[in-house]
Amino acid sequence: MTTILHVDMDAFYAAVEILDHPEYQGKPLIIGGPKDAVRGVVATCSYEARKYGIHSAMAIRKAVSLCPHGIFIAGRMERYQTVSAQIHSIFPEFSPAVEPLSIDEAFLDMTGCEHFYDNLSHMGQCLKQRIKAHTGLTASVGIAPNKFLAKLASDWQKPDGLMIIRTQDIDKLLVPLSVSKIWGVGKKTQQELRKYKIYTIGDLRKFSREWLKARFGSLGNQLYDLARGNDGRIVETHNAVKSISQESTFPLDYTDQQFLKSSLAQMTEKVGYRLRKQKLYAKTISIKVRYTDFTTITRSHTLDYAICDDDAIFRVGWLLFQKLQPAPVRLLGIGASNLSANQQLSLFDNTIETGDLARLMDSINDKFAKTALTRGRTLTTKKDC
Repeated sequence: MTTILHVDMDAFYAAVEILDHPEYQGKPLIIGGPKDAVRGVVATCSYEARKYGIHSAMAIRKAVSLCPHGIFIAGRMERYQTVSAQIHSIFPEFSPAVEPLSIDEAFLDMTGCEHFYDNLSHMGQCLKQRIKAHTGLTASVGIAPNKFLAKLASDWQKPDGLMIIRTQDIDKLLVPLSVSKIWGVGKKTQQELRKYKIYTIGDLRKFSREWLKARFGSLGNQLYDLARGNDGRIVETHNAVKSISQESTFPLDYTDQQFLKSSLAQMTEKVGYRLRKQKLYAKTISIKVRYTDFTTITRSHTLDYAICDDDAIFRVGWLLFQKLQPAPVRLLGIGASNLSANQQLSLFDNTIETGDLARLMDSINDKFAKTALTRGRTLTTKKDC
């Protein structure tokens, strides 16, 4: 029998701020921006703030209207990353098989480690106590036979929760739950399921695998299995990087092509640098553009060869951007995906030469400063809206 543990920190960003600022304790704290932030969104908030209906991804302006007396701060990502590193350094003490999911959560495969503890509850408590002693923060832990159930359990009794789902308890726990609790079921899928009067996992179980596959494709298989508590995914200790991207939200909406070109070039250098540091090459380049009305467009192009140099990445990204209709831009981003450790060159491209130049620039920037050398296209003095 497999034993999977999922650990999820409680309101992580807010908890770190309360740790550093005890005066925030017991008060509605919102991380994401000051009260007057025009475009800010909530990254997370304390449990006291959640009582007012505030949640992550909500516009700061909306959060202010719901809780005008709340404490609104921008947040400190470097501090959160430091604490995250402290937390993640604990996990290998408990299991050699750790799959980090994000800055504040991870899966641990505890199979074979059970005999070190009195029981599963003792196992979870030991991890929670170790995190508390090392960081001063609380975590919620779920323990179950697979990843889906373990993640479901960790969310069951938040904050500072510990829940164990045993095989004999699966049916009793799952049947009354909303289908929204199933991994991969978002709002659109919920709407589709409602057409067939499927609201709960119990409702979903009434339909065969073939029926679900016919209507939902590969997702149908997933719905059928997870509705019965079956999840064959293993804890992946070495997650392969699937994409590298960089984006920026501007303080104002910009139409100035020179400024946008410069911004895209600056982001391209960061993407290229990370590719080369990880010895990766990309065949697909994508851009992301968000306009004043929050309409978001993504465009991508796949090459017949792989690249890692800034010039080639920028050339594809800028061509994609130029094909879009001109309009005020509030967010711009560029990404590289379809990654591999090998480079398949085009007969008609000078990727080797520009790649060597990029690596030379990397070595100089590593030695002196990250922007000691940069390309002229990244520089602009014109920032007209």
